[in-house]
Amino acid sequence: MRQVIGVDIGGTAVKGLVIDETGAVWAEARRDTDARQGREAILGKLEALVRELLEVCPLVQAIGIASAGRVNTDTGQVVYATDNLQGWQGLHLAEWAADAFRLQAAADNDANAALLGEAWLGAGRGHQDLVMLTLGTGVGGAYMIHGILGRGIHWNGGEFGHSVLVPGGLPCNCGKQGCVEQYVSGSALLRLGLELTGRTYGHGSELMADARAGDSGALQVLERFAADLAVVLGNISVTFDPARIIIGGGVIHEREIWWPLLKNKLQDEGLSELLAAAELGNRAGCFGAAKLALERFGQLPAGSRKEDTA
Repeated sequence: MRQVIGVDIGGTAVKGLVIDETGAVWAEARRDTDARQGREAILGKLEALVRELLEVCPLVQAIGIASAGRVNTDTGQVVYATDNLQGWQGLHLAEWAADAFRLQAAADNDANAALLGEAWLGAGRGHQDLVMLTLGTGVGGAYMIHGILGRGIHWNGGEFGHSVLVPGGLPCNCGKQGCVEQYVSGSALLRLGLELTGRTYGHGSELMADARAGDSGALQVLERFAADLAVVLGNISVTFDPARIIIGGGVIHEREIWWPLLKNKLQDEGLSELLAAAELGNRAGCFGAAKLALERFGQLPAGSRKEDTA
């Protein structure tokens, strides 16, 4: 059974899996990271993680890497990245991995990888037309039409987090104002919590705990959050008309209260039945990165070619 490594690079952790073409997991590893330490520190953690996996599974044939930022999947270069990953822009990520490990390597945006994973083994199974939003520190996005990922001419396809929700609204680290990311990300949830309750929340789980306890301020925060997210999903729906809209990221793990609020707001538009929670959790990017490597290097049918997206 042929094996590949799928790696997902985040601002707080690098995660990796060894996976075969059936989706079976042979090994798993993780390294904590701090994006503020810069590129070389993150690459050091990535190298240590991959070498750990190769010790367990020395017959691995290729590596797929999921990363924040816009990634040219033809070359494996990060063509744009915000300061969330300092020094990351311009990095030839796939080339670095191929040189470091003497293996074939491919790279893609982390949200694209998450959707690939969910389409293969998660909430998108059996569907060819999908949209995914990942709600974490920021907002990632990806879409698939007839089974093909839409990456765009400038590798910017699916960047819903940097579409404008509120014209002239809150400043975003991309340089625009009023971006979706400033209203429906995990970071936005904490900011909204302070704004509406006067309390400083260190983590979204604290706000969710207050909401579960019936705190009116926390519930008001989640109502606002769900209302904004419903607008975003409504706009996405009329643009792509997907079979399913998958929501992933850290916020999804504490959804017992805000998820019903969101579905209720989507009910009138007939969109609530399209909504699905990601099933692969924080491993979706790893599965998708592995799928990318399997496709790129001939172990699974091709299904994510740049020339098919425009």
